[in-house]
Amino acid sequence: MTDLRTTDNLFFAKGDLDRDRLETQVNDALGTAEDGELFLEYRQSESLVWDDGRLRSANFDTAQGFGLRAVADEATAFSHSNELSNDAVGRAAETVKAVGSGRSGKVDLGSIGTNISLYSDVNPLGEATFEAKVDLLAQIDAYARSRDPRVVQVSASISGNWQAVQIWRSGGQRIGDIRPLVRFNVSVVVKQGDRMETGSHGEGGRIGYDGFFDEKTWKKAVDESLRQAVVNLDSVAAPAGEMTVVLGPGWPGILLHEAIGHGLEGDFNRKGTSAFAGLLGQRIASPGVTVVDDGTIHDRRGSLSIDDEGTPTQQTVLIEDGILKGFMQDRLNARLTGVKSTGNGRRQSYAHAPMPRMTNT
Repeated sequence: MTDLRTTDNLFFAKGDLDRDRLETQVNDALGTAEDGELFLEYRQSESLVWDDGRLRSANFDTAQGFGLRAVADEATAFSHSNELSNDAVGRAAETVKAVGSGRSGKVDLGSIGTNISLYSDVNPLGEATFEAKVDLLAQIDAYARSRDPRVVQVSASISGNWQAVQIWRSGGQRIGDIRPLVRFNVSVVVKQGDRMETGSHGEGGRIGYDGFFDEKTWKKAVDESLRQAVVNLDSVAAPAGEMTVVLGPGWPGILLHEAIGHGLEGDFNRKGTSAFAGLLGQRIASPGVTVVDDGTIHDRRGSLSIDDEGTPTQQTVLIEDGILKGFMQDRLNARLTGVKSTGNGRRQSYAHAPMPRMTNT
């Protein structure tokens, strides 16, 4: 769990937020609601793209703001602002607290937080200078072209994100989290005669940039991209019709995610719009098929120490030996269906309310 002092320094030591006043405002906004939270966010992000022998683009962005949500039964009131001030939170509180009008606001939400940290709080954006990042991309381009004379184009990119959040609930409950996220990608185009083919390889996770500046790491990525492109030069068209397809570990899992993943999220099943609604305990896959959603794998892109509602993430068995065992839940859908949250409450940013979504499948 991230030390609250780190995020306190971002949100309260600088700027226009007073912590004691904020606690009063959150209690006032959520006092008659059955659920809800204040979500504070500060985010830095950057992206550098090298293409066709030159730096094609370089972007840096800083964003901050809050989202305040109050929930009563199925109704949700949500207000957000990019102004981090008590005045802005006060205006949002007046907007959202109407949803709980006439209610006691008493519901057992449990505590928030965890003592487990699944990644460091390093800020990858400050680990290397801009010049060093550009030089890395240039080295990748030069190395790829030196490996094979058939290489006619090289694209490489590096991107980083550093997000700090605090989540507040009524009664003074709060927790902070700092989340690094990086991505490194290489794409190579080769030409032989009139034929051109592409290969690509990428890596990333909730880590810093350091590993990607290791020569062995980026050369391995280039070599793999080139290997794929060269193999594709000799590829032939696949025959038409149905055939057996064998998928290996890694990115092919995205096919599983898109094919059935969203159908196993709690909101769609509560509303009856999922193909799996009402099928708990029934066979929906062949024997031997087990599907697990796991947000607790260290340093993985989909992992979080806590989700965006403050609930610890966990390993959730969705399908076991072909039998449907459960769904991914946020707090709202879990409460309405009489189960516990699985720590899958995710939001795009402070400007969006959370919803149940997958982690690592």
